[in-house]
Amino acid sequence: MILNHIWGLYAHPVEEWKTIDQRHESLRFSLSHILLVALIPCFAAYFASAKIGWNIGARESIFMTESSAMLMAVFMYFGLIAGVLALAYLIHWMAKTFGAAPTLTQSLELAAYTATPVLMSGIAALYPELWFVAMVFLAGVAYSVYLLYTGVPILMHIPEERGFIYASSVVTAGLILMVVLMAATVIAWTNGFIPTFVS
Repeated sequence: MILNHIWGLYAHPVEEWKTIDQRHESLRFSLSHILLVALIPCFAAYFASAKIGWNIGARESIFMTESSAMLMAVFMYFGLIAGVLALAYLIHWMAKTFGAAPTLTQSLELAAYTATPVLMSGIAALYPELWFVAMVFLAGVAYSVYLLYTGVPILMHIPEERGFIYASSVVTAGLILMVVLMAATVIAWTNGFIPTFVS
């Protein structure tokens, strides 16, 4: 099954990383995983924006039109996938510096499975209180960083000391990618791609 590693990554991450490394799954398998998991935050954000309404502070709930919420969810989906693929490319590109020689599939596995908790935290949007979503998202980011630090030495076949520095570089690259995605969103909004809200 495509999503068979999710439970293991939460219950026993080190053993699960070893299983992932031993199986040498195909590029299609890792890509299918991220294509499915990225649907979770997009669906939750669409449903929250169009059906439940966002609560920000003491104001009334804010709703988007269904077409606007759908368009935002589609853009979000492709943005998340592009972000994970870019992270996989950066992992692959930086590998030689740290004495690793991963295949593109290994790089995508590391990026896809590391990003899984962040993407799954998007389910919190079904309770669209800004503080709650922010707390769950931060927990997802923290666990993703933990997965990255435990997974790099195993999947990249390098010592833990070098893996720590490599993982730190990947975290930095991931934060830069998040900033780029947010900047792209702001640029899109200021150039007329503003969502339509229900008054």
